[in-house]
Amino acid sequence: MNTLLKHSLSSFLLAVLSLTCFAQLSVKPGNKNISYMGRIKVNEDSVSFYWPGSSATLNFTGTGIIADMKSLGEEGFFYAIIDGDASNALKFGSNSSRQDFTLAKGLPQGKHTLELFKVSNNTSENILYGLEIEGNASISEPEKLPKRKIEFYGNSITAGHGVDVPAGMDDSGLAKYFNNYYTYAALTARHFNAQYSCIARSGIGIMLSWFPEIMPEIYDRLDPADPRSKWDFNQYTPDIVVINLFQNDYWLSNMPEHPQFKARFGTKKPTEDFIIQSYQSFVASIRKKYPKAHIICALGNMNATEQISKWPGYIKQAVSNLHDNKIHTIFFPYKNTPGHPKKNEQQAMANDLIGFIEKTIKW
Repeated sequence: MNTLLKHSLSSFLLAVLSLTCFAQLSVKPGNKNISYMGRIKVNEDSVSFYWPGSSATLNFTGTGIIADMKSLGEEGFFYAIIDGDASNALKFGSNSSRQDFTLAKGLPQGKHTLELFKVSNNTSENILYGLEIEGNASISEPEKLPKRKIEFYGNSITAGHGVDVPAGMDDSGLAKYFNNYYTYAALTARHFNAQYSCIARSGIGIMLSWFPEIMPEIYDRLDPADPRSKWDFNQYTPDIVVINLFQNDYWLSNMPEHPQFKARFGTKKPTEDFIIQSYQSFVASIRKKYPKAHIICALGNMNATEQISKWPGYIKQAVSNLHDNKIHTIFFPYKNTPGHPKKNEQQAMANDLIGFIEKTIKW
């Protein structure tokens, strides 16, 4: 009888131990222990990422983690960064088929951190339905978000177009070659340990774009594709705003046969006064949203800043007209290489911007 009892007890304890060791934990996107950055639509059962650089971070204990996701629009790409090791990040694409993505497996039992970071353009809505943690799973409170806050408004350079294009390959514009994580914008935010918001789209301009929308028409949206989806600017008040726009305006203003040129200007090129006023008006709209922020008006590092370009001068004049000592200018030198800036060129821009901020702004 005692032997039977001991055997039954041992079997019971073994079963409990097995369940404990292999227990899984489902985490809904609305869980308060998930920390989000960027313009993200958060519901209890789903979260939508729209803009490049948007992210979710979770502290967990377990041996693996799986994400349940799908995308609307084009395929959206993400980094899954475990324990802050971006050099070994998993880059994966989410398409219109809802599926489970194994972000990590075989982790040593203990505490870990997942950062899910959108690296591609704003032309897809990426929906996270939940996370599944494997092993003896648990979650814990997130670290407090950094005090400093920075926000960027930009085009392909800021979005990360072409950052991951392999050497020798043409810059095709495919979503899988975007990488916002290694843009000058994200690099600068991480250098200063600042919260990061990135409002950028490849091809966009202030006066005209390669498509119908321009930045003054979408900068105040949560969902960039939905005119009714307005962002509440009270949710995020940056200390510094960086605007790096006008590269596409520079190109398209000299392309009178382009459909968007015709739609915006008809047959006549915009005058210098119109160009300056358009930029000035957009900066003024940002100032209205953020009365106390430092605003850095940037341009480059593509050919809008080459030596013969008048466009840095247009920006200088627009800033001068605003008579605001907290609005600054910086112009990144023309890189003079094919395609969009790669990692090393983005890092050079970040170095310039970091140095400028350290010298100019106390925050």
